[in-house]
Amino acid sequence: MKHPKSDRVIDARGLEPPEPFVLTMDALDRLPKGEKLLLLLYREPFPLYKALANNGFAHAAEHLPDGTVEILIWHADA
Repeated sequence: MKHPKSDRVIDARGLEPPEPFVLTMDALDRLPKGEKLLLLLYREPFPLYKALANNGFAHAAEHLPDGTVEILIWHADA
C-alpha cells in the first residue's frame, strides 16, 4: 500500500492488539535509515510510542476527521 506520506504503510485499522504492534516492530527492523513508515490506526498507540523511543525511532501523530490516527515513524538519528 502506498500513501502520499510514505511508500511503506501498515493499515492496522481493522486489526486487534497486539497485531499492529507486532507488524510495526517487524517492519521497523527492516526500515532503512532515511525512509519512513506510516501506521494507520483508530486509536492512539501509547505503548508503541515508548517502544519507539527505546529503540531509537521518532514519530509524529496526526488525528484525521474519520477517526484515523496516522503515525509517521523514522529513525531518530536519520
